[in-house]
Amino acid sequence: MASVLTYHQPTSSQPMISQLNIRVYNTLTRQKEPFQTIEPGKVGMYLCGPTVYAEAHIGHMVGPVIFDTIKRYLVYCGFEVTWVVNITDVDDKLIASSRKRGISMAQVATEMTMDYLANLQALGVTQIDYLPRATDNMDEIVRFIEELIAGGFAYANDGDVFFDVTRDAEYGKLSNRTADSQQGEGGGAAAKKRSSGDFALWKSAKPDEPSWPSPWGDGRPGWHIECSAMSRRILGKTFDIHGGGLDLVFPHHENELAQSRCCHGQPMVRYWMHNGLMRAGAAGKVGGKSDRDSAATDSTTDSATEADAAGKISRSKGAGGLHKLIEQQTGERIRFFLLRSQYRSTILFGDEGLEEAGQSLNAFYRLIGRFERLSGQAFYPRVNAAGEVEELAYAKTRSDGHALLAGVSDGLLEELSKLRASYLEKMDDDFNTGGAVSDLFEMSRAINRFIDQQHLEDTKRRTPAGLATLSIAMSVLRELGAIMGLFLKAPKKTGDDGASQTVDGLMKLLIELRAKARASKDFATSDAIRDGLAAVGITLQDLKEGTTWEKA
Repeated sequence: MASVLTYHQPTSSQPMISQLNIRVYNTLTRQKEPFQTIEPGKVGMYLCGPTVYAEAHIGHMVGPVIFDTIKRYLVYCGFEVTWVVNITDVDDKLIASSRKRGISMAQVATEMTMDYLANLQALGVTQIDYLPRATDNMDEIVRFIEELIAGGFAYANDGDVFFDVTRDAEYGKLSNRTADSQQGEGGGAAAKKRSSGDFALWKSAKPDEPSWPSPWGDGRPGWHIECSAMSRRILGKTFDIHGGGLDLVFPHHENELAQSRCCHGQPMVRYWMHNGLMRAGAAGKVGGKSDRDSAATDSTTDSATEADAAGKISRSKGAGGLHKLIEQQTGERIRFFLLRSQYRSTILFGDEGLEEAGQSLNAFYRLIGRFERLSGQAFYPRVNAAGEVEELAYAKTRSDGHALLAGVSDGLLEELSKLRASYLEKMDDDFNTGGAVSDLFEMSRAINRFIDQQHLEDTKRRTPAGLATLSIAMSVLRELGAIMGLFLKAPKKTGDDGASQTVDGLMKLLIELRAKARASKDFATSDAIRDGLAAVGITLQDLKEGTTWEKA
């Protein structure tokens, strides 16, 4: 068996599945369907990963963040989920990059894979179980092609192997396109095809190109066969969810579906799920139509039309350098930005949207800081001297969450129980994170109102019962935030760490000077400090137990 890069192990199932009403939009049927897995209690999920020839851009993070959240929710609901994201580490663009840089294709792939994984980690994408590389799966790929030839669905010609689209009567159902719309390789490859729509399964080696042995001669695989072979090896001939961007519906997913269906005589996937594309203002989709195919066609589905209409922003025009964006904005802010809309919607990327997401997150951070200050309890897990992560008591499963709020009669907790039910209903409805986020905001407002109404800021008027209710309420917020991969650790401030420390020290000094001015009734100086900070986007909050600040 070819080696597999293991990234994260599946979580065991929880006893909640029979009571669920999850509905999923299936691109193949173009409608929402009840979520019923092939094997009860288990989910096999595959997401098309990157072609690792250059640094990742933010468009590469859309799918991973969305499907990381989908896995978190399914696990929360009691499913045991195995999630696979492939790495394409052999391709024309990799070969071109290796020649330009004067290093091996393998070295380029390793460097760019590490960049991709670092960005995933920064955005909290930690739920991937397998990251198989194409070059580690050549035996499986060759075996798959041999089966297609044996079944009469593929043919070899002078070292190349092509899939015969005319042998698949259902070709085009996923994308609503005809076989004639398929545009494959030109040049010498086109002359070897029986029909123009046929696509390459194996490409004969050119001089000085990386290659692998096969029954048809040395060469390398076509793009589409890689995913069919790797998904079958890890998830089986038929699995539950196949994800990717709308730009992959055609030709990539259509071709995957065709070769797998013909090879096995059964459906490849139960639910085809496609996330919307990211567009940079009116300029186009970040990252282009796809990393592998850029040819547009005349016959399209609605989803493919959106993908093509989005256009392309090249890396030279700002689509690359994700690590710099993470340093400026933080991974959690970018993740939150990506989850604010329903996953099938187009995401409009820009500084304004990121700043808005940051301000929204700040509202949650203020509440969390307020809770920790009032209660003396930790909201985020802490690491002790031995390096062990502190376990916090909160509902980590759907059933535990139900039990936490069962039979409550407190006004705040009753309100949160209704908001929690609304949140879950939206997540059940095709994983609508955008709608669920709105419920998180309502929870935050309700908890802040409770703190004010119960005078919890006043040490003389607060009650143990009020603090206990606050603790439960924040546990609910932590429970639902964790489903989206949010609020799992204390936020890292944006910008350079040294600069942040300097700013913190200056703000502490200004707050102390203002406090002294107020104590001596020098309100002119006090107001000047406050107004001056406000003019540069820094807001002060005067609380009973001290003054805090935040950047607007």
